[in-house]
Amino acid sequence: MRIALIHIAQETNDFNPVPTTLADYRAFGIQEWDAVGRAEGGQSQIDGYLDAAEAAAVDVETVPIIRAWALAGGRVDREAFDFFQDKIRQGLRTVGAIDGLALQLHGACAAEGIDDVEGEQAALCRSILGDEVPIVAALDHHANITRKLVEQCTAIVGHRTQPHDLRDTGRIGAELLFRIVAGEVSPVMAWRKIPLLSHQEQFLTAKGPMKVWFDRARDMEQDPRVLQASNYPMQPWLDVSEGGWSSIVITDNDPALAERHADELADLAWSMRNDFQIREAVPVDEAVRAADRADRGIVVLSDTGDTVFGGAAGDSNIILESILRLGIAGKVLMPLISPATVARLDDAGEGAQVTLPLGGDAADAFFTPLEVTGTVRRVADGSRVKLAYNYQDHVDMGRVAILDVGPVTLLISEKRGVAGNLPGVYTAFGVDVGDYKIAVVKTASNFQYFAPIASQVIRVDTLGPGQSDVHGLPWSRIPRPVFPLDPISDRRIPTEGRRSMSL
Repeated sequence: MRIALIHIAQETNDFNPVPTTLADYRAFGIQEWDAVGRAEGGQSQIDGYLDAAEAAAVDVETVPIIRAWALAGGRVDREAFDFFQDKIRQGLRTVGAIDGLALQLHGACAAEGIDDVEGEQAALCRSILGDEVPIVAALDHHANITRKLVEQCTAIVGHRTQPHDLRDTGRIGAELLFRIVAGEVSPVMAWRKIPLLSHQEQFLTAKGPMKVWFDRARDMEQDPRVLQASNYPMQPWLDVSEGGWSSIVITDNDPALAERHADELADLAWSMRNDFQIREAVPVDEAVRAADRADRGIVVLSDTGDTVFGGAAGDSNIILESILRLGIAGKVLMPLISPATVARLDDAGEGAQVTLPLGGDAADAFFTPLEVTGTVRRVADGSRVKLAYNYQDHVDMGRVAILDVGPVTLLISEKRGVAGNLPGVYTAFGVDVGDYKIAVVKTASNFQYFAPIASQVIRVDTLGPGQSDVHGLPWSRIPRPVFPLDPISDRRIPTEGRRSMSL
């Protein structure tokens, strides 16, 4: 069988005003045609697809079209959206006859003037391939499932864990696609939209209400008639006209079973809607003091409001202000993203003492600059930091400056890269992580990279584009009513007057 492969992914945070551009995709590499292959370490969705292709009972000829990924951020600009539409169009029109399409997307991507990027991409694929070629979309479980996406795809599968197992999702999607092409299964898909939002603090699938919800989906999959049951707690910062959580159940030609299970999963999530709102993050000063008095390091402080892995801009100075004001003793690692600051420190030169404003130069609706005095330890080229992340073996941080301000060592980068969310990024610039008591990370849930060296993790209740206080975000497009922004008691709310599809 001959299978086309497309992988394009970005997660949008509508409260980050900095657009995502082609440069952000190129920072992680855009690969076309035969350049698409396995990642170093082999943990990407492409690797999962290739695992399935190699294990298939029939010969699978994979025809890669394009692979592109950008770190979560603001809306994709129109140039980048049009670029990928052109690549999809050109690729599928010139690839020749294919038996199926493996479409690996994120699901929570919005662009300038376009709320539903993945729906548009799937619709373009369908318009070129026609109705007979099966399309299986493999998505992040933080996806926002829309009617257009469901209507264009033969089947939709999603991540089964948070932190994500990308390889697992790639394998599941490919195996299902191969079975469809071989005529072994006839998928039917039931979808439920749930008028629900939640912050990110209960998103880990290893505990709490999310574990209950995802475990029930896994139980359903023990029935051979169920091809996949997937839940989609939409990432909390996507302000779009069809926003909200979803469940999808795919069965082998058993629509009644799919509908029953989809209802059950939607009802289960709704029954736990208050549990998903439980917040564990602690006030900033309390978190900083707790980290400083801990018996041992490294204590990870999660800057939830400025989660770069959740699309924030990385320019929060809220924890920095608290550390300096409280005069803590422990040494701290902290990232900041600010091209203008890097340029100024580069001009000052290594060893220079500088006084300058830090932070608040991107998401200025949440942060204001903080004046500090520090010493420039190093300025370096970070365009090819040797660091395995996602599907590449290096990341592009742009120029990077290391600035010491009191007990804090700041890693300030031009580009988002991985912020300071992987210890190896500090090591790459000569900073010994073992010398530090505290590490501030710009992520609300992806703590796994520090796990081998962390003594504890403290979520900090900070403001920002990724903040846990969903009530305090400037929503303008999300369908209303939606829980918890509105007092509703039934997930099957009337659709009249609601800016969304039927439920």
